[in-house]
Amino acid sequence: MHTATATTLYDRLGRHEGITRITRELMKNHLSNPLVKTRYENSEDLARVEQRVVEFFCAGAGGPQTYSGQDMLTTHRGMNVSEQEFITVIDDAMNALETCGIDAPTRNEVLAILWSLKGEVIRV
Repeated sequence: MHTATATTLYDRLGRHEGITRITRELMKNHLSNPLVKTRYENSEDLARVEQRVVEFFCAGAGGPQTYSGQDMLTTHRGMNVSEQEFITVIDDAMNALETCGIDAPTRNEVLAILWSLKGEVIRV
């Protein structure tokens, strides 16, 4: 997927179409993962959650989309997300990226970004 013309993270992730595909794979991973699946199964509107994840990844990767959700701290406040759950979600994301053919350097870039959000997600 990495080409000479794909210079931004948004491009390397496949733009909106690729990020949507990655997000669908990610949600599938979460729903089959016993450590986090109940958080997603019990969501009142899983389609809206998926839409916000696509927006978040697109906007965060440098795409033209606008993220319409709440900030990470507000979104996760009161959820009492554990370190194990956080790492599990990141593992699910890394697996989704690999399944969708994203190269290792790009996966590592996404990993660094996700890891940087730790303080806004865990036990807030």
